Amino acid sequence: MLNKGLRDEEKIRIDNVLKTLRTLIFVPYPLSHLQKSDIENQLKEFGLNIQTLIDYSNEELITLLARLHFDWEQLEQFGDILIEFSKEENHNFTAKALAVYQYIQQESKVFSFGINNKIALLKFK
Repeated sequence: MLNKGLRDEEKIRIDNVLKTLRTLIFVPYPLSHLQKSDIENQLKEFGLNIQTLIDYSNEELITLLARLHFDWEQLEQFGDILIEFSKEENHNFTAKALAVYQYIQQESKVFSFGINNKIALLKFK
């Protein structure tokens, strides 16, 4: 377990990477090769790349994110990034996003209408 100082630093680092990913993915598409390269570089911060996102099972991805000390809010942001990336690059990460949202809903012990709504939307697509 991380002490409070390290946990705060890790949270800030994860938040910064997620913010950068969001700005890279929420651009008019199609993404250029440079933009894809920038996304790959940000994913490397989490030990991922686009191919590993494709290859990892839902459980493997969630295990990795938990091991990286993602909190519930960061997990939700990552799920949102997966959804947006799926729209713009024709990768289908919706099942992974759904698994992340379901994990949050089950493990956080707090019911979230926002997460529940995202789960419902993904199930009925």
